[in-house]
Amino acid sequence: MTQKEFIKVLDKKGYSYKIEGDKIIVKYKGNVYLESLTSLPSGVEFRNGGDVNLFSLTSLPPGVEFRNRGFVNLDSLTSLPPGVEFRNEGSVWLESLTSLPPGVEFKNGGGVYLRALIGGTIFQWKGNIEGIDSKRLLNKMISKEIFER
Repeated sequence: MTQKEFIKVLDKKGYSYKIEGDKIIVKYKGNVYLESLTSLPSGVEFRNGGDVNLFSLTSLPPGVEFRNRGFVNLDSLTSLPPGVEFRNEGSVWLESLTSLPPGVEFKNGGGVYLRALIGGTIFQWKGNIEGIDSKRLLNKMISKEIFER
């Protein structure tokens, strides 16, 4: 998807955004439902006031950032590009993800749901070590390429 096509979708849905250089920053005050999109252009940043729902997204280009105030739902995504950071305030749902490349970091405020990869949420994972934050352990394991297939 091109940036121009993405802007048309945002306009059609009534989602406010601004353009800073090569970035499209989604600034809508509430939840963003883009459930039918299967791709995004690079350089999109979600800074909206609620959730981001991208249920049908099958690929995520480099340079997409999540800094929204709610959760992020990427149910159909099976892989992530290296370097993706989740800085949203809620949970991250990656139900179909089958690998995690180095450079992916979870700095979000809620849980991380990786059903296809570990069978559930990182908080419930049997590989957790008492006394060590589960997301910190997950990020360290990602950096050591434990989830690369």
